[in-house]
Amino acid sequence: MPSIKKLIKNPAKVVYILDKIGVSKIIPDSAYLKLKYKANFEKKLNIKTPRTYNEKLQWLKLYDRKHEYTEMVDKYEVKKYVERRIGKEYIIPTLGVWDCVEDIDFSSLPNQFVLKCTHDSGGLIICNDKSKLNIEQAKSKLKKALKNKFYIYGREWPYKNVKPRIIAEKYMEDSTTGELRDYKFFCFNGVAKALFIATDRQKADEEVKFDFFNMEFEHLDFRQGHPNSKKQIFKPITFDLMKKMAEKLSEGIPQVRVDFYEVDGKMYFGEITFFHHNGLVPFEPEEWDLTFGSWINLPQK
Repeated sequence: MPSIKKLIKNPAKVVYILDKIGVSKIIPDSAYLKLKYKANFEKKLNIKTPRTYNEKLQWLKLYDRKHEYTEMVDKYEVKKYVERRIGKEYIIPTLGVWDCVEDIDFSSLPNQFVLKCTHDSGGLIICNDKSKLNIEQAKSKLKKALKNKFYIYGREWPYKNVKPRIIAEKYMEDSTTGELRDYKFFCFNGVAKALFIATDRQKADEEVKFDFFNMEFEHLDFRQGHPNSKKQIFKPITFDLMKKMAEKLSEGIPQVRVDFYEVDGKMYFGEITFFHHNGLVPFEPEEWDLTFGSWINLPQK
């Protein structure tokens, strides 16, 4: 075990150890977020008068807690929210929903499908050929994901009361790009200000690429967590529709990210994310942290 002096000088190590031994769950949200922020940014979290995007996300975790946010992050229940707000034609069809892995009847699923957990972001199985799927391996991954307390390790409050379940969805792939690209819109009180596009997500031998754009679809010169793509990225056909629907889905919310896919010229809803990168990944250059932060008008506590 590292000495106390070394631990104090290395908050990232402290957080890792606390998470590993399960002590994190008894630490109050505010104290844990301050420790986690210090570990990631090597500076104190300004929670009283936050200015940057990442600081304000931590503030929102603590003080902007509404019951409907839980429905909006639940990957099954959110479909009801989307249907009410913009219509069911933008929803990827659900093939099944189960409380435990043993209930999944793989024989009833089509040759291609996607399995994911309703309460986290890691429990994902993409099957494009059922004859090649290692079912036992898939079950093992899903069992582990179901036990994941997603709220504990980032204090993203909306996830705290999401019921862990598994859903199967229709497999989607754009015939032009050969992948399912994410178009993720940053919205502030119902106004879309920027988006990023995730590419190379389904290539096992390549790191995912993130490219940021403004609402004129001009490339923004910064990185966050992943490199930019070296390929030219074209504006999606449904860009204007995506922007319109993102703004509808984000009305009345200080800030939220709304994700869509485009498949063969048609738009589909992906998910709603309240805390992009958990508010714990630096911008490069960091001036963009202030720019995004300036777009958030914090509500009253």
